[in-house]
Amino acid sequence: MKSMWIKNNWIYGVLLVSVISAIFALLTSNFIFKSGTAGIGILIILILNFKKVKPSKATWFIIGAFLFSIAGDWFMSNMNGDSTMFSKGIALFFLAHLGYLLFATLNGQIKWRFTSILLALFLLFYFLVLFPSINDNILMLATLIYLLISCFSLGASVGIKGDYVVKWTYVFGIFLILFSDTIISLTEFLGYNRLDFLILPTYYLAHISITFSLIRKQG
Repeated sequence: MKSMWIKNNWIYGVLLVSVISAIFALLTSNFIFKSGTAGIGILIILILNFKKVKPSKATWFIIGAFLFSIAGDWFMSNMNGDSTMFSKGIALFFLAHLGYLLFATLNGQIKWRFTSILLALFLLFYFLVLFPSINDNILMLATLIYLLISCFSLGASVGIKGDYVVKWTYVFGIFLILFSDTIISLTEFLGYNRLDFLILPTYYLAHISITFSLIRKQG
């Protein structure tokens, strides 16, 4: 009985390595550990796909999203106040959100009422709070486009059909990314840094939550 349980659930032990990587990332700021939650997520998804006769094609969008997240994080970690590096990071995170969005739409449909309300709130936030503080036109446009894709990504996640746990752990992961990004925008454009301590923990937890969702979905 015990051996059967281990056989069916050992993949969660691999996910635990992702949690450990996140802890070391917070303690050391080493980029290898910082990329660990997304990197181990990719490894887990590949393992799950390898085990299936007909692997889910939609999961490749999550693999792509995690890869773009790692690249975007590298630009953000090395920007040192360079707005061009920041814009490139935003562009890569945009592609990551596109992957999350495509995965969600392949497993459900966008909840338009929820998405419309979310968009309205974040557009108000952008034009009333962020816009007056952004002087770079490219950065201004990049931030707006990224905000739009983030809202659509979360709206699509709420529309995922199927298992309750799969859906809401995925929604929670996308929400955490949006939450983390909102704090980053307050820090970068307004100099408000009282919530900075939440940026990385929520970002790493987002990857872990999304990976957990896919384990449940494909397990």
